[in-house]
Amino acid sequence: MGNKKVYDLEERTYLFAKNCRLTITKLTKTTSNIEDGKQLVRSSGSVAANYIEANEKLGDKDFKFRLKIARKEAKESVLWLKLLRDLNPNNNEIVNLINESEELRKI
Repeated sequence: MGNKKVYDLEERTYLFAKNCRLTITKLTKTTSNIEDGKQLVRSSGSVAANYIEANEKLGDKDFKFRLKIARKEAKESVLWLKLLRDLNPNNNEIVNLINESEELRKI
């Protein structure tokens, strides 16, 4: 993940999900990394999927509902990323993903 911020949120959430997957593939194959990684794949993908669905809204209520889910999934992604960070010290990619997840949640 570079320092350049993407402002298209559909693209940014897609890149977040993609970068989570790429980071997981580089981790040591321990039981906790595998299980936490699976959870991260689900939650990070859900951030992107729900944001995209929000943009295809069927009304304001649906739009807000999808955004709330995306925000919740971003918060969940932070949990899995923090567990992975704590069990895989000195991994700057995980730290960057935590920051990105927290930024996405706040947007």
